[in-house]
Amino acid sequence: MTTLPEMRDLTQRLLSYEACAGNTSEPVETITLRVYQKLRQSLGELAGTAGFHALASRALALARSEVPSLGAVQVGADGNLEGISAIEPSIKAEQDRVHEGGVILISRLLGLLFIFLGEALTLSLLREA
Repeated sequence: MTTLPEMRDLTQRLLSYEACAGNTSEPVETITLRVYQKLRQSLGELAGTAGFHALASRALALARSEVPSLGAVQVGADGNLEGISAIEPSIKAEQDRVHEGGVILISRLLGLLFIFLGEALTLSLLREA
């Protein structure tokens, strides 16, 4: 099962927006984590920590099927991503792979939000994040 193109496009737009809003010298992984944290904070207010943990864990499991290197990553009890530093890139090709893993993870999370919350509520949460 691959990530839906619509979710990938939405994820790319979120990452681009966050990159423009933040420090342009930051690594791509930092931008991906910032987007993830904003989603965690926004959804945590709606679904609680346990609700976000469940969705993020499922999104990570789905993303691992496409990016096996995410196997080192876990969703902590508070919803934070743990072990992400274990896949830090050292060369350009690896940086692209890590970035792709982040895109797929966020895309999977957004896809689950669309399924469980619907498009209108998900887009509202994204605007608030």
